[in-house]
Amino acid sequence: MNKIPLISDRFFKDYPSGRDFATWLGNIYTGELPRIVIKQKNPSYDDVIDAFNEAGLLVTYSSGTGGRHTFIPRDKRTFLASEYALAKSLITMMYPLWSYDSYGYIMMPDPKVNYIYAGKVTEITYDAVKHVEAAINKRVTTKLISMAMTGGGGLKAKLVRYAVYRESKKMIDRIISWLEEREKAGDKIFLLGAPYLIHFVIERLKEEGRRFNFGENGGVATGGGWKIHESKRLPVTEFMKEVEEYLGIPNKYCLDIYGMVEGNGWMVHCPEGHYLHVPYTYYKPLVLDEEFQPVGYGETGRFAFLDAAAFSYPGFIITGDQVKLLERCPVCDRPGPVLEPEVKRVKGEDIRGCAEEVRRMLSADLGR
Repeated sequence: MNKIPLISDRFFKDYPSGRDFATWLGNIYTGELPRIVIKQKNPSYDDVIDAFNEAGLLVTYSSGTGGRHTFIPRDKRTFLASEYALAKSLITMMYPLWSYDSYGYIMMPDPKVNYIYAGKVTEITYDAVKHVEAAINKRVTTKLISMAMTGGGGLKAKLVRYAVYRESKKMIDRIISWLEEREKAGDKIFLLGAPYLIHFVIERLKEEGRRFNFGENGGVATGGGWKIHESKRLPVTEFMKEVEEYLGIPNKYCLDIYGMVEGNGWMVHCPEGHYLHVPYTYYKPLVLDEEFQPVGYGETGRFAFLDAAAFSYPGFIITGDQVKLLERCPVCDRPGPVLEPEVKRVKGEDIRGCAEEVRRMLSADLGR
């Protein structure tokens, strides 16, 4: 394993702007590029993304507190494999809860019109669940995300953030109304996406002295980041207690998903012990020490991986996440390695994640 050339996830943040950005994306792409037409003389990142995607590719992105996006160009084969892997990993972990004739709420920007990766990859929800709604139905651009992550942009940026902040209040109302309707009708529900958004719904329920009781008729799948305020990170165990107390959903059906924009492997909590199970048939996990050398099971270090599902870009990547890798789950009998339940960032690395982007955007106000 020492001879495998791993690249840093920062590689995907080192790009120019304008038409040079399109050239950069094309150079990363490892397949045969289709004909891509960019009409603008000085295109924005979103203009370039749209041009690539109109040509049949799927360029998605994530960001961090530094404001630099991570862009990944996927061909349809890679993207569909990633979607399928996510759905299969989650549905099998939630078995026998899943049913197609149920109701889902995507707690992220609508994947049909957005390219934030943790949101876009949930587009398969529309195939796996009969009735689906999304928390944010409008297009969220890279420019808006940058304003949210950096706090920059002057008066215009503040006005945009304030408008989004006002809309977020209405969004919480819509989600609670949806929960009321589903509980009254006895429907099976799934909440998928950003944990902070579910947390904000629960905070509103606390304020109003209300509770729901979906019991084993509901499931929660979270992903994208665990910050709920600038200085506060919500522990997974505390979140599960909140979900059970205020939504009535048992913690065996409250599972977190660990993945990243650079990869196509989805590590999902097992319901028995909430360890993150690695899809080892196509995704090789590694843990590196401070010298970037592989260490054994049971050691804590920087997460890296070899991704056999990445057909259109380099899939041998070092991340900025700190993990502990175990050879087997100490609680359940599923085969393969696992990560300990919570993943943290290596000291000095940007806080990142698609949920963090949207959290900042929705919790911004004029005082920022």
